[in-house]
Amino acid sequence: MSLEELIAQADARGLAASGLACSDRCVSLLVEDDELLRPLWAHLVDDSDWSESLAKVRAALGPAEPGSGEDEAAGVARRMLLSAPAERDGDALREWAEACSSASLRVHRLLDPAGGDGVDEELPLVAAELGRQTVVLQLLAEHGSQGLRRALDVSGEGRRVLRAVVSRRARAQA
Repeated sequence: MSLEELIAQADARGLAASGLACSDRCVSLLVEDDELLRPLWAHLVDDSDWSESLAKVRAALGPAEPGSGEDEAAGVARRMLLSAPAERDGDALREWAEACSSASLRVHRLLDPAGGDGVDEELPLVAAELGRQTVVLQLLAEHGSQGLRRALDVSGEGRRVLRAVVSRRARAQA
């Protein structure tokens, strides 16, 4: 089943997990705190309201400062988190999950060492991100809330990969 089909069939928890997982993999472009989004994951586990925790995440990120030198990939990552709906239901959640999927792929395309102009399947970083997005949605579709722990693990792995790519890029430019 394609990524688009998985998103189309996902329930509210699956959509929230999909958008959160994409954001989680990219958040290291903005902050060094790997635990920043952990409360949002906890709200998915117990199916509680995440609006207060989301407001705290947004406050921790703050707006992009003009002239801060924030690159395009970091700007895309920031917009993913700032656009998360406070209410986890309805069309807004589906739109957010779809937008996060596209945005995360954009971030990975921008940072892919093979170059950002290739076909997605030819870009290793992008291909791996496509796989992670698919796995997260499959885990939630097959295991419901029991799949959240594994989805979080998949996101953590992706975050470490992206952090390593950014670190290598910074060393090469130094």
